[in-house]
Amino acid sequence: MSNSALLKSSLVKKYWMSATGLFLCLFLAGHLAGNLQLLISPENGARDAFNMYGKFMTTNIFVKVLSIVTYISILFHAIDGIILTIQNRRARPVRYVKETPSASSSWASRNMALLGTVMLVFIVLHMLAFWKRMHFGPIETYIAANGEELKDLYSITVLSFKDADNGLIVCMIYLVAMIAIAFHLMHGFQSAFQSVGIRHPKYTPLIKKVGYGFALLVPLLFAIIPFYIRFML
Repeated sequence: MSNSALLKSSLVKKYWMSATGLFLCLFLAGHLAGNLQLLISPENGARDAFNMYGKFMTTNIFVKVLSIVTYISILFHAIDGIILTIQNRRARPVRYVKETPSASSSWASRNMALLGTVMLVFIVLHMLAFWKRMHFGPIETYIAANGEELKDLYSITVLSFKDADNGLIVCMIYLVAMIAIAFHLMHGFQSAFQSVGIRHPKYTPLIKKVGYGFALLVPLLFAIIPFYIRFML
């Protein structure tokens, strides 16, 4: 049995780790769909489109409940991962004299805790820079083309990436975080399915291919956004 502060059974904890991980994959896909509106040209209504998306995300009751579930999932997933790493190291306190870990596992699988830590730091910084301001201000409002009063999240986002002093640094932090997410997903996506028992010679290769595709495409599209804003707008 485990001495985890969250769940007593390490097996149950792995199931929860997988479930929260898969849920967060869905969150990433949904969040990306909204953020891709930043790639719309200003002439085609990018400001209104992104700000209406922001209003929907902060006023719809279903989204609010889903957001709370997401925050809880992120915290649980992060803490659970740290505890699992500690437990695994305690289970084998003495390392072999000569190890060749790359022969049996990927770099991502051996460094999930490190990748998760980088992602957690990024999430905290992202929430302080955008989420906190979006919910608690101060933030200017304006009247959109359809007559709605909207918070101008678009301008805040654009200015953060185009800032003459710190904009490039913000873009690079974003890029590093997306690289960490990509490596994390490369192992975590398929590992989550295996942990919940979905492992079959017929389906596992497909899950791996989908996982690699998801791990490359989603972070890549996220990473394109800040550099597009900085250098193309």
